[in-house]
Amino acid sequence: MNNSSTSINTSIEEYIPYRERPETYFVPVLFFLIFVIGVLGNGTLVVIFMRHRNMRNIPNTYILSLALADLLVIVTSIPFTSIVYTLESWPWGELICKISETAKDISVGVSVFTLTALSADRFFAIVDPMKKLHANSDSSQATKVTLGIAVSIWILSIICAIPSAVGSHLRDITDNDGIVRFTVCYPFPTHWLYHNYPKINVLMRFLILYVIPLAIIAIFYLNMAKYLVQSTKNMPGEAQGTQRQIKARKKVAATVLVFVVVFAVCFLPSHVFMMWFYFYPNSQNYYNAFWHYLRIVGFCLSYLNSCANPLALYWVSGTFRKHFNRYLLCIKPTRPRCNTCQGQQHATTLTYMSTRKMPSSVKSRNCSIRKQEPYGHETTITLLGNGHENICTKI
Repeated sequence: MNNSSTSINTSIEEYIPYRERPETYFVPVLFFLIFVIGVLGNGTLVVIFMRHRNMRNIPNTYILSLALADLLVIVTSIPFTSIVYTLESWPWGELICKISETAKDISVGVSVFTLTALSADRFFAIVDPMKKLHANSDSSQATKVTLGIAVSIWILSIICAIPSAVGSHLRDITDNDGIVRFTVCYPFPTHWLYHNYPKINVLMRFLILYVIPLAIIAIFYLNMAKYLVQSTKNMPGEAQGTQRQIKARKKVAATVLVFVVVFAVCFLPSHVFMMWFYFYPNSQNYYNAFWHYLRIVGFCLSYLNSCANPLALYWVSGTFRKHFNRYLLCIKPTRPRCNTCQGQQHATTLTYMSTRKMPSSVKSRNCSIRKQEPYGHETTITLLGNGHENICTKI
């Protein structure tokens, strides 16, 4: 969201000094909390991914990409944009203006495109896991494809941010006498595209970075829900193993859905305001307290999204919660007991099939199982569980 859009059109007669505005005082405090929580939360996610090999799987690779995108905007944008409601003029110069706007657009692009990829990943894992690339016996190939998708998302997001990198500039706001009252960081060169660039840019951001990805995600989840309802009705009562697998996949899909809802809520107010301001006739004349505070709420929420994912992950995932407690709160996890591989599994899992023949017995530190299976094996791996880290492999 552009933080200077309405400053440009506020008439001098109605101009209220910043020291008399409540947002001058609470916005910097909020941004300080966003910075601290965002650095600690997303930094811890990166540490967990790097230090724990069992956490390096397909969904968590995308979550790592989300964390890196959030760290980008937290480090390069939040410290500078946090003062736009404290100081009347942008004090950091044009270079920081360009960096801040570019980093913000890259982060938004990576977030929404990665959420779309995660939704597609969950759709194929639940609806047709045998055709999903993860089901291939060559796990290294699946990892390479996932990394390729993640890198492609970053490249696409950087391309989408090029206009901000080139066009962001400092704009002087003058009164009726031509005297400069203050200077803002403005991402829309008004002379581009015959003075239509601001409208076109706002519309493209709304469609490409919000409406279209969320519509695709909605299609994936509606089809997932339809499949899960049908599979529950058609599932025989004795197929407890299949029921556990579907329940585990639903848990991972629910985790991704939480991320999507957080993103949609955080960016909705800013898009509503920008679309109204640039497309509603005479919006400058109708700008009132409601739109003023909606702009501030949208501005804050768009940055709050950068620290929301670790909080959401802590809430929905027991596995990540255990690691967060270890690194942030110095709470050592208790070692779970596993007396049988057929017991209740509270971790969220992803199951895939392989055609390689395996030995007839497998022993782990806390559990063992013997079962003949000449045609293949089914492996259950921990993804975003809400329980213990120990898992069992059913051969």
